[in-house]
Amino acid sequence: MNRTRSLKIIVACALLMLLTAASAATPDKKDKAVGRLLFGKVLDPQDNPLPDAIVYVTNTRTRAVKTYIVSADGTYRFPALSTAVDYEVYAQYKGHKSETKSVSQFDDRAQVYLDLKVNIQ
Repeated sequence: MNRTRSLKIIVACALLMLLTAASAATPDKKDKAVGRLLFGKVLDPQDNPLPDAIVYVTNTRTRAVKTYIVSADGTYRFPALSTAVDYEVYAQYKGHKSETKSVSQFDDRAQVYLDLKVNIQ
């Protein structure tokens, strides 16, 4: 009887340790960032901001396009982009277009900063 009780205590302790280890290994969902932030500036070749430029972000899987009108300091931001999709981004200003840049799903950064240069000449 004493041996049975000792065996139950050992099994209970082992089960408790296993559950503790499993709960510690599982990340808490609220600690994980939701999506990716893409942000940066739209600039001319002399690094001056281009207010009112329009930034286009294209989801390469669905071809859905999001736009952002740049602020007075040239900044743009696209929060909560999927980390499981590739994106293409470019800017337009008064009929001129920047180079198209890519954001890969394999880039594991939560925040991606890209400056977009528009040759306005």
